[in-house]
Amino acid sequence: MIAAQFPQWKDLPITPVKVDGWDNRTYRLGEDLTVRLPTAAGYAPAVRKEDAWLPVLAPHLPVPIPEPVAQGEPGEGYPFGWSVRRWMDGQTASYDNIADLSAFARALAEFLRALQQIDATNGPEAGKHSFYRGADPAHYHDETIGSLEKLAGRIDTDKTRAVWNAALGNKWTGEPVWFHGDVSNGNLLVRDGELAAVIDFGTSGVGDPACDMYIAWTFLDACSREVFRKALSVDDETWARGRGWVLWKALITHAGNGEASPHGAWARGVIDTVLADHRRAT
Repeated sequence: MIAAQFPQWKDLPITPVKVDGWDNRTYRLGEDLTVRLPTAAGYAPAVRKEDAWLPVLAPHLPVPIPEPVAQGEPGEGYPFGWSVRRWMDGQTASYDNIADLSAFARALAEFLRALQQIDATNGPEAGKHSFYRGADPAHYHDETIGSLEKLAGRIDTDKTRAVWNAALGNKWTGEPVWFHGDVSNGNLLVRDGELAAVIDFGTSGVGDPACDMYIAWTFLDACSREVFRKALSVDDETWARGRGWVLWKALITHAGNGEASPHGAWARGVIDTVLADHRRAT
């Protein structure tokens, strides 16, 4: 496809990236470019959305985000549109490469504040393209309750249901704002111990920013979580909806995997963290 559509790059080496995603496959093209290919039809619209909106968002943000260079079309038996981006230097965020987790949390909050302040007029309203991030977490109510039923006897379902009910007990009443939609450590790049870039805007859009609280319970510790919340000025209601978003994800993951599996163990740890945070708040 490179040779057919972008012959100027046909002689550049193509290599897989070390850390790849689920929704897309990413390859490095030469030294300065990457190729992003959706893995299924449901993910294809996100690439076109990113290509359209990333250049609009980038000038207003304190750290770099992906820069589209060219749009590829289906070809050579591959059925989806794809994208060529600039290569971004940095390592996937981990406890090993972050110099100060609280400073990192503050920098991330500043990024999200800047994102939320960008004019959301005509932005892509939360919905199917964002897998309903930015919408009401009630969209996933049936999945959440089904997972709770499967996990009866394995977790404290009464306390977990109370967290979920608290998330559904209030609604976003402000104007829609930009959200990233998948603020996980896998989408944050670190260089010299600090936040260097934010990637993968496939589930981004405009709506309720509560979904962007996800990292507070999946990566940050108690101290950096509080720094993150204060720096982002998150009210109790948005924080509660944020707990709901991460709880939904952890419950369906735990219900679908054995507790001894890496995914199951991760999910159980997140559930415990969310319950502890909710208990302190009440």
